[in-house]
Amino acid sequence: MAWALKLPLADEVIESGLVQDFDASLSGIGQELGAGAYSMSDVLALPIFKQEESSLPPDNENKILPFQYVLCAATSPAVKLHDETLTYLNQGQSYEIRMLDNRKIGELPEINGKLVKSIFRVVFHDRRLQYTEHQQLEGWRWNRPGDRILDIDIPMSVGIIDPRANPTQLNTVEFLWDPSKRTSVFIQVHCISTEFTMRKHGGEKGVPFRVQIDTFKENENGEYTEHLHSASCQIKVFKPKGADRKQKTDREKMEKRTPHEKEKYQPSYETTILTECSPWPEITYVNNAPSPGFNSSHSSFSIGEGNGSPNHQPEPPPPMADVSHSSELMLVNLLPTSTPQEAQQWLHRNRFSTFSRLFRNFSGADLLKLTREDVIQICGPADGIRLFNALKGRMVRPRLTIYVCQESQQLRDLQQKPEDGDTVTSTFFVYHAIYLEELTALELTEKLAQLFSISSQQISQIYKQGPTGIHVLISDEMIQNFQDESCFVLDTMKAETNDSYHIILK
Repeated sequence: MAWALKLPLADEVIESGLVQDFDASLSGIGQELGAGAYSMSDVLALPIFKQEESSLPPDNENKILPFQYVLCAATSPAVKLHDETLTYLNQGQSYEIRMLDNRKIGELPEINGKLVKSIFRVVFHDRRLQYTEHQQLEGWRWNRPGDRILDIDIPMSVGIIDPRANPTQLNTVEFLWDPSKRTSVFIQVHCISTEFTMRKHGGEKGVPFRVQIDTFKENENGEYTEHLHSASCQIKVFKPKGADRKQKTDREKMEKRTPHEKEKYQPSYETTILTECSPWPEITYVNNAPSPGFNSSHSSFSIGEGNGSPNHQPEPPPPMADVSHSSELMLVNLLPTSTPQEAQQWLHRNRFSTFSRLFRNFSGADLLKLTREDVIQICGPADGIRLFNALKGRMVRPRLTIYVCQESQQLRDLQQKPEDGDTVTSTFFVYHAIYLEELTALELTEKLAQLFSISSQQISQIYKQGPTGIHVLISDEMIQNFQDESCFVLDTMKAETNDSYHIILK
């Protein structure tokens, strides 16, 4: 027997209203995101999307955000609430990025009816790897000749004009677009995160990247150099199908957590909102150099040569400084009070011009605060150790150190009075240190000539006083057998033939 419950009329009305409210609350679920489906300003006002507030200027709340970019790929569910979102991508797969005009009426009227330029980059999330970006990309190019890190899938993209990919910049693409028209760019990332790790442990241990978009408007000269907006998001790239497996693994891990633990993590969103950030530093560098911007001639890019700053050409290294002179020590040691310009000069003088662009904003204090591990990761093992030793002012210990004192006429007179021993004892003797690296007679001659402030040609021969007062000619082999930190008194004799001297080591 079936039972049916008859509701009063008033209850039926209430139930109907509840059903309508419930249906309305679910009406947005499952719909595809689009430019008109929701207000991007309202969405970004949610706490979940405020990932980079600490890195933005204090007046961020009043700042106009003219554009929004949406990457059509799901975020990871294994990201804590206050951390930045992380999105997994498959190598070589095309992913859509929607370019949305978020301006209010009357905002930025100067770009109405005009094109803007956007530069897409795949860069390193880790700041240490950012410093070695050039070296990392050159290594990737060597292992993957002919391949690019970032490409645009032009057949699938909509609304982009004159897309370009500089063959020397594997991780950068750019194009023009009209903000008033629908624009979607499909990008492909061809590198995977584990290609830039020291050891390949799998996708979980790969380094994170950033997809960054910098947008510019046209200036009076027709060049797209005036910055409008920048945004980025964090990604990891896996081998084909690897991103799907990683997303599934993260989801299963979260399902096993308790409800209390789940509250500490962000939910997974179907799309990734790129958050506002500072312009990529290389923008300033490109603008100082001949710009690769869009001109009437579309033949080629104009880029700076090598790694050095276009405003600072490498200088030849300075002559070797004598560490005994404090004025020349200033050329060797970098001071904490050095300005970024002085730090650049120091890098050039010490043959680190290759890294001048990486450290172009570093003061002396910034460079001196770097640890040995930091410098090696930035510059590589060979140059990193060399730079660290130069920063810390570490001098190589000489192979041989001897101390010499010039015999004076006064000392000779004192030595001729053996009965007055107290006078000799009270005499103050000053020795000079001579550091030898090559351990040759020629090197000793040059160092003694510097000590006497004469030319090395004026020293005819160097002798060492041996047993019974004999004079033994100094040879390379004899110097190599000198005991370290030996002390000698120098006696000089005028040569018989020309205007030169003999020196005797006593």
